[in-house]
Amino acid sequence: MSLIGWLVGAAALVAAATALLWARRHLMLVSVVGRSMEPTLRPGDRVLARRVPLTEVRSGDVVVVVAPAAMTAGHPSRPGDAGPGLLIKRAYAVPGEPVPVDRVPLLRERPERVVPSGHLVVLGDNPPFSYDSRECGYIPEADLLGVVVRPRLRAD
Repeated sequence: MSLIGWLVGAAALVAAATALLWARRHLMLVSVVGRSMEPTLRPGDRVLARRVPLTEVRSGDVVVVVAPAAMTAGHPSRPGDAGPGLLIKRAYAVPGEPVPVDRVPLLRERPERVVPSGHLVVLGDNPPFSYDSRECGYIPEADLLGVVVRPRLRAD
């Protein structure tokens, strides 16, 4: 193999490794397990999520969050919807927006009139099968993993 051929191959390998590292740092692939986001997402669907800070999340976005400790420890039989330790939900309210006390009665007792900085309110599209802010309150920014950018990667 010539030196030029070897250099081209090495450059291609470095470019592929760099792209893979970028994708692992900025994207995540998540499988839907439960029914909490039906009809938007169904069990078996796979979604591609982009890791973003809370400032880039908008109301209505579908997000991936870390399941609250109360769910994983206190309610092991409650159905998660993205596998162990993760939830896929719709961002219902983001910092600075009104607290949706009509949809999340748990937040009625809180003094805030708007969602506080560093938190969001998430709800499932299928409430009877969803563990969300109605049971656990605000989701802290540290538990936000990303916004779904490509739903339904499953072939029907």
